[in-house]
Amino acid sequence: MFSNGILLPIIIISGMVYSILARKLTVTAAFTGGILAVIIFSAAGYTGFAMMTTFFILGSFATSWQKHKKQAFALREETGKGRNALQVLANAGAAAVAGILILCYPRLDYLMLPAMAAAFASATADTLSSELGMVYGRRFFNVISFRPDSCGMDGVISLEGTLIGIGGSGIIAGIYALGCGWDISFLFIVLAGTVGNLTDSVLGAVLERRGMIGNDVVNFLNTLAAMGVMVVLILLFL
Repeated sequence: MFSNGILLPIIIISGMVYSILARKLTVTAAFTGGILAVIIFSAAGYTGFAMMTTFFILGSFATSWQKHKKQAFALREETGKGRNALQVLANAGAAAVAGILILCYPRLDYLMLPAMAAAFASATADTLSSELGMVYGRRFFNVISFRPDSCGMDGVISLEGTLIGIGGSGIIAGIYALGCGWDISFLFIVLAGTVGNLTDSVLGAVLERRGMIGNDVVNFLNTLAAMGVMVVLILLFL
C-alpha cells in the first residue's frame, strides 16, 4: 500500500505528464496545475483534489467532444499546445485562494471548503455549458437582451447548455457531499455554481465583447462570484 505521502505525488506527476503529452496543457500550465493541486489537497484533502481532477477531466472531455463542430467558434486563447498557465489560474485560482485561506486560518474551513466547491462548480458549469452548448444547443440568446444571437459569441447562452452546466455543478456538489456530508450545502453549491456560470455570460456580453476584459479574467471572476454567493448563503442559512 502506498502512503498518502507517496501516492499523491505519483498521481499529480502522472496527471502533469499526461496533460503535456496529450496537449491538454502546456508545460508551464501543467506545473502550475501541479502546484495548485498540492495547495488544494493540503487544504481540502482528497475531496478537494477530486473536485479539481473532476473539473479537469470533464472540461477536457467537453472541449474535445465533437471538436470539428466547434472549430468555427474556437477561442483565440486555445492553442494546439493546450491551455496555458493563465488559463489554469483563471479556472482554479479562486479555489486555490480558498485553500490558502484554510491553511492560514483553519477556523474558516466551514466557509472556505464549500466556497472552494462552489468555485469548481462554477468552472465546471461554465466549461460544460459553453462547450457542449455549442454542440447540443438549438436556440441561442443574448443573456442580457434575451434576443436571438450567434452561437459561440461572448454572452450567448442556450437552454440546453445552461441545463448541462447545472448538471456539471451537481457533479461537483456530489463529490463535496461524499467527502463532507450530505446536507443543504449540496443545493447551495449547485446554486452558486449556476450563478457563477451566468455571471460569466453577463461579463462576456457586457465587458468581453467590448474588449474591456479577456476570457481569463471572465473565468476567474465567475468562480470568484460563485464563492461569494456560497459564503453569503452559508452565513445566512447555516
